[in-house]
Amino acid sequence: MARIKILLPSRFPLTVAIPVRITDLNYGGHLGNDALLSLLHEARVQFLHHAGLRELDAETRQGTIMADVAIEYKGEAFYGDVLHIELAANDLHKYGFDVVYWVKNQTGKEIARAKTGMLLFDYATRKLRPMRAETRQQLEEL
Repeated sequence: MARIKILLPSRFPLTVAIPVRITDLNYGGHLGNDALLSLLHEARVQFLHHAGLRELDAETRQGTIMADVAIEYKGEAFYGDVLHIELAANDLHKYGFDVVYWVKNQTGKEIARAKTGMLLFDYATRKLRPMRAETRQQLEEL
């Protein structure tokens, strides 16, 4: 099976710092793959907020839904590490965009690279919705 390769963009407009909690560890004593995905979710919500967007608007019931995820593990993270997650949006299209993550620890050691494919979704009708021009502009201006 071919290995996943995440291509990193040339620029990351936001970096968030998230500590590794004791509950994020697996039986191997390091950051578990499920916990990393949860930390990426937190980072993505902060990224969307930074862009002036929401993952879900409670009033309109419109938001985003994850279509796919790819994670390329590069190193271990441990309890007490602070993950510095750099984020960027790319591959904008009619119904969504990708969020790319570059995860390093507090010393700069690379922990992971990831990408989530996000689609714009109307939770009231349970259907995809096209990207509004202002949403595209907000993501492009990052």
